[in-house]
Amino acid sequence: MIYFITGNKNKFEEVKSILPDVEQLDIDLPEIQEIDAKEIIKTKLTEAFNHADGEFIVEDTSLYFDCLKGLPGPLIKWFLQTIGNDGLAEIAEKLGNNKAEAKTIIGYAKNREEIYFFEGAIKGRIVNPKGETNFGWDPIFLPDGYEKTFAEMSREEKNEISMRRNALNKLSEFLRSGK
Repeated sequence: MIYFITGNKNKFEEVKSILPDVEQLDIDLPEIQEIDAKEIIKTKLTEAFNHADGEFIVEDTSLYFDCLKGLPGPLIKWFLQTIGNDGLAEIAEKLGNNKAEAKTIIGYAKNREEIYFFEGAIKGRIVNPKGETNFGWDPIFLPDGYEKTFAEMSREEKNEISMRRNALNKLSEFLRSGK
């Protein structure tokens, strides 16, 4: 059995739409503070084997600002808690560079020794908040080639182009290949 470890119902539904056999496992795993998202994921996956048997999937979705040389990256949660979307948009504006990249890295652990990573990314710009805040920084991320922020898009529109979808497609292909 493959378990996607998350407490987020929306994330699970998106994963389930691509990987129908995956089950949700809502356990609280420690999240180390680290700039390298792969290290965060690897630590979570290793810890998951102390809680259950099976194969596991965890993900990290981060936002990388060009003007901050990649920060906040995996630390986005803490930036949102302290300065919020308004503060993040203000930083990009004051530094004169609103380019950013949204990235999801999915970790899949077949066992403790076999851990694989699948990455999806989408480039965009940081803008003043627009749309409802259903998910973290969605109101300030405007994907390149689109006129709506993630928050202004329907769930279907966002899921069609999202970095999580790209990473999930790579994982799905890997699992189908039977490696």
